[in-house]
This record gives sequence, C-alpha cells and structure tokens, in this order.
Amino acid sequence: MSMLAVFPELSGSLIVLGVAAGLLSAMLGVGSGILLVPALVLIVGLPQKSAQGTALAVMVPMALVGAARYAANPNVDISFMRVALLSVGAIVGALIGAAIAARVPGIVLRRIFAAFLLIVAARMMLGTRGAKPTVDGSEQTPVEATTPDTNAMD
Repeated sequence: MSMLAVFPELSGSLIVLGVAAGLLSAMLGVGSGILLVPALVLIVGLPQKSAQGTALAVMVPMALVGAARYAANPNVDISFMRVALLSVGAIVGALIGAAIAARVPGIVLRRIFAAFLLIVAARMMLGTRGAKPTVDGSEQTPVEATTPDTNAMD
C-alpha cells in the first residue's frame, strides 16, 4: 500500500502543506509548527496533540536539510558549539514539554499555542530588542555586534 493511499483525500493537501512548511522554515528560520500545527488542526482536523507531535516529527528531516543548505553557504556561520549547547537545552526542554503536554487538555494547549503566536507576532511587529540598524538598513543583533568582522581587512 502506498503512502498516498492511506490519506487519498488529503495527500495533495499534505504535500502542499509540507512544501509551505519547508519553505517558511528554511527561508525565515522558524519552526514548521507555526504553520503546521494550526493547519493540521483547522484544515486536516487532527486533535491538537496529534498536530503537535506530527509537526515535531516533520521538523527533524526538514531541519537537517535546511541546516545543511545554510552550512554550505560560506557567508553563514553555524557554530558547532552553539548548536550543541542549544541542542542539549532543547532535548531537556522537549522531554519536559512532552510530559507536560501529555497531562494538559488539548483545548488548553491550543489556547496556549495561539497566545504564544500572538505574543511573538506582536514582538516581531514592534521590533527586536537590542537590534541595531546597519549601514545597509538591515538589523544587527547584539551577538553580531560583538562578533569581530573577519572580512574587515578585505
């Protein structure tokens, strides 16, 4: 039995949703859950917890491919130590978060997720704290501002 035969009425929608999630995730550096969780709940009809679990499972292969593409760019600095430290924290957080989610009703998780999206959207609209404008009009984060420019002598 093919994978598409399992969800014949949704297979095209799921593939398009996956393309959109991959595109947004790699282009904007956001977790695919921002798009996938609401879409899986509202369009596909999955329960909140199933949508969250599905979005997390999709992130693994998508993030690996996206990170590899970024790492191939010589202008992008992906520090192994930064990734390792973030990963340790993320793994601990995922274990705790999954345990909490198992005990919280789906409707409560849905409301927390919606509130989180609203807060993040408001913060993004109002500007990032500590970002400084650069000569070309882009924003420089505090980490970038304190990192020596290795190309300054070019």
